Amino acid sequence: MIEFRAVSKQFPDGTLAVDDFSVVMPSHQVTVLVGSSGSGKTTLLRMINRMVDPSAGAVLIDDEDVATTEPVRLRRRIGYVMQNSGLLPHRRVIDNIATVPRLVGTSKAEAHARALELMDVVGLDRDLAQRYPSQLSGGQQQRVGVARGLAVDPNILLMDEPFGAVDPIVRAELQQEVLRLQQELGKTIVFVTHDIDEAFLLGDQIVLLETGGRIAQKGSPEQLLAHPANDFVASFVGADRGKRALTEKVVDGRTVLVDSDGRAAGVLSEVRR
Repeated sequence: MIEFRAVSKQFPDGTLAVDDFSVVMPSHQVTVLVGSSGSGKTTLLRMINRMVDPSAGAVLIDDEDVATTEPVRLRRRIGYVMQNSGLLPHRRVIDNIATVPRLVGTSKAEAHARALELMDVVGLDRDLAQRYPSQLSGGQQQRVGVARGLAVDPNILLMDEPFGAVDPIVRAELQQEVLRLQQELGKTIVFVTHDIDEAFLLGDQIVLLETGGRIAQKGSPEQLLAHPANDFVASFVGADRGKRALTEKVVDGRTVLVDSDGRAAGVLSEVRR
């Protein structure tokens, strides 16, 4: 479990990036921080692994204040996946994935064996192991980034807009890959995005932020859609737009959901209990 207790962050230039932020991120679930630029979501994410330290308040992992742990040691046990993958261009794929295991003392042979296993896990062909990042597609690079984030089998995985730089088709594939991996591995994932559709797809808990890291609303995707806290939330999640406002239409005995323009959005099925 990750907990933020009354956390604030003011940078030296006077910018108040986060103001009195408190939230609990449950273990083995995906918490998505979503908001526009300047809402403090990346700053909050980086407080978990001490890439940024708060000006006030505390961040705790399993009731232990991260400020009591040496930053490098903390980061080596937390997976981190960033936009544009952040791969080392002069290292082969297999060595990129093995970076952190090697830093913590794992033998080269063992680290490489683990890297190959992780390539299987994230859907990468092992034939790519000897290539360099520049020889991969954007989607392949992001999969390598995810594999590297999982290399020390961390309990916590931080994902900072990891799919923002790839095209929509690849992005959809990678989103499904995260869902599959989470179903299999059950990590505690904190995911940052500005895309509400991505947030709704991936998140068990959504934390919608306004400027300055203030929480506009938190809850499940269903809760934000059904009961938006205010006009800002309703507008951001699209609760008042045709894409979200669906109605029922019976076609040949089946109930079809259609949007405000009459376009089919799905079929209504009976929930089995």
